Amino acid sequence: MAHRPYVMWPHKALRTPAEPVAEVNDEIRAIWDEMIEAMDAMPGVGLAAVQLGIPLRLAVVDASDERGKAVRMANPEILHASVQPRDHEEASPNLPGVSAKVTRPRAVTVKFINANGEEQEQDFVGIWATSVQHQIDHLNGKMYFDRISKVKREMLVRKAKKLNG
Repeated sequence: MAHRPYVMWPHKALRTPAEPVAEVNDEIRAIWDEMIEAMDAMPGVGLAAVQLGIPLRLAVVDASDERGKAVRMANPEILHASVQPRDHEEASPNLPGVSAKVTRPRAVTVKFINANGEEQEQDFVGIWATSVQHQIDHLNGKMYFDRISKVKREMLVRKAKKLNG
């Protein structure tokens, strides 16, 4: 199954907060499957539905070495974040060819609706935590480069425009 194309920056879908998911059903599960395929094709460690132009609060994260361990989340929300920071080089298929070092909390506790339609809380640490926070930013209409200085952000977007025509 081929996934729909990534929407490219500065598409307004990337700046529009996503709509909450009312219930987890077969349609939502099919979207998660498509998102996992798109994430694995990058290859990446997470994807938000808005990155494929789907305006729903859906995210998938899989930072495992062996893959196939994707956590499917509807309406994810950070309940707690660690004080200890972690730096990580972040990128997005919506703005290919560039990346930036972003500092985020090293660990987070997230509440979400899982693939069984049940509310769940889960702790994420390290790259898993970074990815979950990155996806929740997407669902809130933010990009990773919103978390860097204005000067660095302008340089990054200029470089991406030059690379991507």
